[in-house]
Amino acid sequence: MYAVIKTGGKQYRVQPGDVLVVEKLDGEPGAQVAFGEVLMLGDGDAVTVGLPTIAGATVNATLIETRKGEKIKIFKKIRSQGYRRTGGHRQHETVLQVTSIAGDGKSAKWDGVVNMATKAMINAKARNLTHVVAQLEALAAPATAKAPAKAKAAPKADVTAEAPAAEAPAKKAAAPATEKKAAPKKAAAKKPDAE
Repeated sequence: MYAVIKTGGKQYRVQPGDVLVVEKLDGEPGAQVAFGEVLMLGDGDAVTVGLPTIAGATVNATLIETRKGEKIKIFKKIRSQGYRRTGGHRQHETVLQVTSIAGDGKSAKWDGVVNMATKAMINAKARNLTHVVAQLEALAAPATAKAPAKAKAAPKADVTAEAPAAEAPAKKAAAPATEKKAAPKKAAAKKPDAE
C-alpha cells in the first residue's frame, strides 16, 4: 500500500518503512507525526484519488532528526564592473520514517524498528571516527546518562595528557638540530655613476 501526501508545499509518494526528508516540522526526535492531507491511496490495482484529499486517511511517521540540508552556493557577478558576491544557504529539513498508512477502509503498518541514528552519526561511523561517534552519542543520551559517561572519560583524559607531556622535552631537544636558518639576502651591486 502506498499514499501520496502533501507537506511543505510538496507532494511525496510514501510506503510504510520509507525514510523521508521534508521541509522543517516542529517536534523532538522520536515524536509521532500524522499527515492528514492524503491526496491518493493505492493498493495494487485499486487506486483512490481524493477531491482534493481523502477524508479520514492518515499517514503516520516518526521524526528522526531536524537538521540543515546541503549548502547551496549563491554567486552574483556583473561582468566588466568588478562586482562579485558569494553567499550560501542551508535549508532546515526534517527526516521522518513512515510507520503506517490508513484510509479507505484499509491500513498498512511497518513492523520494523525506527533507527534514530542521525546523518552525522552515520557519516562518522562510515569514516570510522570513533571520537566523533562518542561525542554524538553523548549528546543524544538523556541528561541522566551523561554524568556517568563523563566520569568514565575523565581517567582516560589523564592518561593521554601525560603521554604528550613526556614526549614534549624530546621534541624540543631535537628541534634545534633540524632547524635551518634562512640565507641572508645579497645586497644589490651598485652601478658606478657616469661622470
